[in-house]
This record gives sequence, C-alpha cells and structure tokens, in this order.
Amino acid sequence: MTVGERVMAEARCWIGTPYIHQASTRGAGTDCLGLLRGVWRALYGDEPEAVPAYTPDWAEPDRREVLFEAASRWLVRKPLEKAETGDVLLFRMHERSIAKHLGLQSEIGAHPKFIHAYTGHGVLESSLSQPWQRRIAARFAFPEGTK
Repeated sequence: MTVGERVMAEARCWIGTPYIHQASTRGAGTDCLGLLRGVWRALYGDEPEAVPAYTPDWAEPDRREVLFEAASRWLVRKPLEKAETGDVLLFRMHERSIAKHLGLQSEIGAHPKFIHAYTGHGVLESSLSQPWQRRIAARFAFPEGTK
C-alpha cells in the first residue's frame, strides 16, 4: 500500500468526527490541523513537533505563514499540478491572506475530492470544486516511510 493510500484509509476513519477547535481525537473532535496531526500519528507515531495554542485567525494579525512553514518542515512540497491521492492541500480562504485551512486529497481526475475538518460541519469529504481549487496555496505529500 502506498503512503497516499494509507493516508486516505486513515483519513476516511475520521469522517463524521465533530469540529472542535484545537482538538485532534478521532471520533471525539478535531479541527483541520488536528485531522492532519491524527493521520500523522497513525502513520508515523509521535508528532514531529509540539503544536502551540492557536486562535481561529491563526497568525493573520502579523501575516506569518505559520501553517505553511510547519508543513514545509515536515512534509514534501509538490507542484500544484501534480495531484495525487493523499496529498495535503493548504488553502488561502481569501486572496492575499495567509494559508490557514488544510485538507487531504481523496480523489483525483474529473471529479476531485478532499477530506477536511470544516467549522460547523466536522470531518467530511467535499468536492474539490473550482472555488476550492482556486484557494489552494500549496500541495505537499507525506514523507515516505511509516511506523
């Protein structure tokens, strides 16, 4: 099984988990970062670094790309056009804002989809529609190797 297939197998187990800011517990509550953290733990064990407390606006006031910087430290950056199942997608929710939402690409091709934890909805699989695609700021892959 590829890393991308393992990512998706784990991510699908999180579908239906309620949205809770800063949480990361499958079935009990998570936010978008918590989903990624939970998938990481399932594949690799311990998280690579401690996650400091964060507000829903992330680092908007000082314009720091905190999520992008952390993803760059631990994940493998990919060209936007090289979509594969299991990729981590970073989104800018508004043009020229910082990236502060993420999801996992679950389907590629004519009808792409992604799994994410979304405020008010919990973890769900959504169509990666044109409005979502326009918001993609970066694409990453999980590193090779698992526990």
